[in-house]
Amino acid sequence: MLAWTPTEGADDPIALTEVDAPRPGPSEVVVQVAAYSVNRGETFLLEAPRPGWRPGRDVAGTVVQAASDGSGPPVGRRVVGHPAQGGWAEQVAVPVDAVSELPPDLEPTVAAALPLAGLTALRLLRTMGPLAGRRVLITGAAGGVGHYFVELAAAQGAVVSAVVSTPARGRRLLELGAHELLTSVEDGNGPYDVVAESVGGAVLGQAWSRLAQRGLLVWFGQASREPAQLDFFDWRGGASGTLRKFDASDGDVPDALDLATLVRLVAGGRLHPEVDRVRDWRATPEVLRALLAREVRGNAVLTVPAPSA
Repeated sequence: MLAWTPTEGADDPIALTEVDAPRPGPSEVVVQVAAYSVNRGETFLLEAPRPGWRPGRDVAGTVVQAASDGSGPPVGRRVVGHPAQGGWAEQVAVPVDAVSELPPDLEPTVAAALPLAGLTALRLLRTMGPLAGRRVLITGAAGGVGHYFVELAAAQGAVVSAVVSTPARGRRLLELGAHELLTSVEDGNGPYDVVAESVGGAVLGQAWSRLAQRGLLVWFGQASREPAQLDFFDWRGGASGTLRKFDASDGDVPDALDLATLVRLVAGGRLHPEVDRVRDWRATPEVLRALLAREVRGNAVLTVPAPSA
């Protein structure tokens, strides 16, 4: 079968290559991939890929081989999945605790945008606790996580300030419930009860300076690729507060259950994935360049042709 694999130093970081078909474990299904989404974090991993690693964590498609232990969805079911790797391919093996079945009217190009960004946003909110009436600031809000986070937080009754690079990149966030758009953390009035910070560098310290007394700052990324800067003796913002480093994979709820929640919200019209562009999978290198250039709002999705009969 064909799959995108790291090139390690070529002009494009990936190449379409012939690889072995998946060899699923007892509790894994094989999914014929119809669509997958690309994430900014995967572009970083492509800079120095681990031996044997292939990119791809967000997929939607159809089960073509059921789990041999009898668990999970049967052959023929449409699913969204969150494999550990290898999803930019014609087929991928996915643990049954990382797949959720799709309703008939949910397209794979929409479902494929859910896993990494949607799970991160859902689990960020779970970490933060009840948000009704609370002032919330999120940085790097124009990406996939930001769009999901803003809509879910606003639905809880939070007053959300979203930091974006330009107003044009953030316009959809206002439609999803953001109270205001900011082009710099320092433009925010604050104080904010909760901050979700994904940029790192100097922005982390700037965000802390807008935190309310005994507020919570959840640090969930470092998109700037710059070391985080915090000065203990900078007493702007809350003199006391909680800084929590967040990893979306560290949770007690299986991916399958949280994916089912996201699917249910989308199917019910209460969550709206922001899919900026849909391309044939042979355009993946082009889309990765657009992602690195911050030209993608929300998610970009690639479609994989159905196998010939």
